Parts: sequence; C-alpha cells; structure tokens
Amino acid sequence: MPHWADISYQDEATLQSSQTQPALTIGTRGSPLAMAQAEEVRDLLSKVHGLAPDTIAIKVIKTSGDIILDRPLSEVGGKGLFTKEIERALETGEIDLAVHSSKDMSTSLPEGMQICAFLKREDVRDAFISLVAKSPDHLAEGAKIGTSSLRRAAQFKRFRKDFRIVGFRGNVQTRLKKLADGVADATLLAIAGLNRLDQDHRATLILDERDFPPAPAQGAICIETRLDDARTTQLAAALSHRETEIRVLAERAFLEKLDGSCRTPIAALSTLEGDRLTLFGQILSPDGSQAFEAEMTGTRTDGQQMGFALGEKLIAEAGPDFIAQFNR
Repeated sequence: MPHWADISYQDEATLQSSQTQPALTIGTRGSPLAMAQAEEVRDLLSKVHGLAPDTIAIKVIKTSGDIILDRPLSEVGGKGLFTKEIERALETGEIDLAVHSSKDMSTSLPEGMQICAFLKREDVRDAFISLVAKSPDHLAEGAKIGTSSLRRAAQFKRFRKDFRIVGFRGNVQTRLKKLADGVADATLLAIAGLNRLDQDHRATLILDERDFPPAPAQGAICIETRLDDARTTQLAAALSHRETEIRVLAERAFLEKLDGSCRTPIAALSTLEGDRLTLFGQILSPDGSQAFEAEMTGTRTDGQQMGFALGEKLIAEAGPDFIAQFNR
C-alpha cells in the first residue's frame, strides 16, 4: 500500500482545468451512511489538496447488496455484493476512486485494484438498540434479535441460548420501525455508523468489545483506486491514517487466512499502543455453541504476519473442517 510520504506531488492546479469536468469522481453506495462517508472523503480531499469541493463529484452506484433485501447476504454472495458494481465502474473509468466501509471489502480485490488509504478509524463497538430493554441482560426469555450478521447472531446466541434470531436488514429508520412493529425486540448496529450519521442517541447501550468483539476492519473507511492511476492514488493516499492502516491490515490478514466470508462468524480486534500491537481473533459456529479465540502481540511492523499466524492458530485449534462445514 502506498504511503503519502513516498509520493512526490504534481501541480494540483491542473486538476481544476474545467468548471464542467470534475477533478475527481468518487463512487459510493447511495445509503445515508455511504453518502456521509463519501462526503467525508470529499471534504478531506478538498482540505488537504486545496481543491474546491464542487470540483469533486460523488456518483451513486446501486449495488446488488442494496437491491437484494429479502435474503441474508450469506445466501446470495457475501461481501462482494456491496462492492462489485462500484469496482466495475472504477475499472471502466466511470469513477476515479471508490469509498467503502472496510468491513465490506473482500480480502481478494479485483485485478488492477488496490486499497490506497484508510481514514482514521471510528469507534469499533456495536450498539444494542431496543425499545423494550436497556441491555441484553434485560431482554425477556426467547427475545427476538434482529440482525443479518452471522457474527452478531452467533455472539448473541453464545451469550444466551434462548435468544431467537430474525433476519433484519435496512437503514437505521427502517430498523427502528421494525422494532416498533414488534418484528424484533432488539437489533445491533455499528456505533461508528450511528456516529457518522449523528444518530448515536439511538443506541440503548454500547456493547463491550471484549464480550462482543467486532467484525474485522469495523469502523474504518477505505479508499480503493486503480493501480495504474498514479494521480488519484497520490491524492487519496495523503488521507491515510497510519495507526488505522496497521490495525486494519492485521485484521484483514487474519480474515484472509481463515478464508472468511459472510457465511462464517469471525471477529477481530486490534489495539496499538506505541510500538506494541495486540490482535485478538474469534471464530464461532453460527449457532454460537462453539467458539475459538486467541490473542497475539508483536510490534507495529508485525501486523500482517500476526494476522496470518493467529488465523493458523485458530484453524489448528478448531480443526480444518470447522470453517469449511459452514461454507458448503
């Protein structure tokens, strides 16, 4: 991944050669959260490079994940459902860069693509949202948990076996309406998304990340560019936050080693204090009846090696068929 310090800047005034032709076009999904993330990237590009905001266009691209709402992602293609149409537009030059939630990104990118920047990470924790209980402990026996995330479902089933999981997708307002209609008694969302939408007051409780560790790369925005587009890459790479990059790359290496998909409940959490990097990993059976977890420490330069090693450790403990059985 390129670093901004390694790049010699061109004359950026040439990027604003026309009032009708944008200097850059950002591709994104059209959800309120995706738009907020794209606007954050636009504003940072404008500030860092002295570009007028109106010379940076945002193009909304509808993805399969936005269209298919009646089935769990695990049944219809996994992580790529939120990125493939955007990546196709990037490949054809319809857009110059793509803005994604890092946790939606496959560990294997299309040929010719790269993640060139991770913005400073938001809070990694999950928010518990309920109209009938102030915490998971206070939910009635047999309470319905609304989520489409296998990780969240498995963690909540592990927490209490009596919980019933119901499929739950949609934006914040949609989920709140479903709660009001009694479709579920509680739901879960990343607090990072709520913060970015100024909706953090919707959270009934922010869950402890030690009890409910997040998805790998949760809370981090990433920017994807074409490998052959040096101009856009140099502009986007200047936004990258080094600590976030170190942590997220370690978590993605862990995910890659496990061949993680939306069919497998996987959690990861890294911390960086000075030069000391700590990486925690967890894999679960979908019903929460089995869980394997471990932690490793090293230096900030060891992140990807630690991720692979931690993945190997959990595979050895769980057995090679543990994950394979859920991906068949």
